[in-house]
Amino acid sequence: MKILTIGVYGFDETTFFQTLQTAGVDGFCDIRWRRGVRGAAYAFVNAGRLQKRLETLGIRYLPRRDLAPPPDIRQHQLDVDKQEKIAKRQRSTLSVPFITAYQESILSSFDPNLFLEELPPGLQTLAFFCVEREPAACHRSLVAEKIGSVLGVPVEHLLPPP
Repeated sequence: MKILTIGVYGFDETTFFQTLQTAGVDGFCDIRWRRGVRGAAYAFVNAGRLQKRLETLGIRYLPRRDLAPPPDIRQHQLDVDKQEKIAKRQRSTLSVPFITAYQESILSSFDPNLFLEELPPGLQTLAFFCVEREPAACHRSLVAEKIGSVLGVPVEHLLPPP
């Protein structure tokens, strides 16, 4: 199995879905807490529209809110962003307090082997999705790296065109 990550910021609707198709994604794991994005530019990844579009492309939609950081964990990152005067979309890495809280609260009880067993049979390329442009600024990279290490495969990050 191939493990990928993708965010939405920086993509438009056409390039987002083209990127998924070019990468051969057949499983799309949505690990957002909230399944919507404000504004018309990214409305195509609001849950209902996203699921319909993925279905037409033959990509299985796999929602996993249990892998999303809840508000109390996200607050750790927001506090650091505020202290360092960094806007969310300009953040390039996750803070140590966020990573620590996420690992302790979410990843410590996450069993990658069980996760893999629960996937629909036959999946070849699984993309973990959240919104941030930079993988290192998003929890999706933490989840993907944990699964990638169990499988012994590298994780590839799909990025928007420059």
